[in-house]
Amino acid sequence: MRADARANHDRLLAVAGAVITEHGVDASMRDIARRAEVGLATLLRHFPTREALLEALLRTSFDELTERAAEVETTSSPQDAVMLWLRDFVACTKNYRGVVTAMVKAIEDPESALHTSCVTMRGAGTRLLTRAQAAGVARTDIDGADLFALASSLAWLGDQPGLEARAEHLFGVVVSAILTDRAAV
Repeated sequence: MRADARANHDRLLAVAGAVITEHGVDASMRDIARRAEVGLATLLRHFPTREALLEALLRTSFDELTERAAEVETTSSPQDAVMLWLRDFVACTKNYRGVVTAMVKAIEDPESALHTSCVTMRGAGTRLLTRAQAAGVARTDIDGADLFALASSLAWLGDQPGLEARAEHLFGVVVSAILTDRAAV
């Protein structure tokens, strides 16, 4: 990629991140281009769809979440690893209002630009849950899809005006429902 194209790409990602943080994932592509001081055609040349833009923004965060799962899998107890991954998942989604809906849709749509990142990230959580189940410290009647749904619900709660304060309490309730050795944390 040419230096000027790389600069435009990087500026578009930085501006898109700020705009999406302010306005959510449904922020106007035209507004992103305007704030980046480029034309809409330039934005669309780099990111032909909203999902492609979201994938570029979120790929790093999702990759870090996947790597974090691998790290806590080897350095933490099975139950702590699940709890830490859930907390990291919720924190990762807080930056971009509305991203949970996009993630859930992407998991179901193999054609989505976000599909691979989301499936890989969900798989990392599934491994942690399976490990905790094998150790006898997590419910065995849930699977990785359930864990992802619960994590997504927690992330959604933190995204709702007026419910942010409840989110931390409900995080503890959910963790205690998943892990068999925990009272509400």
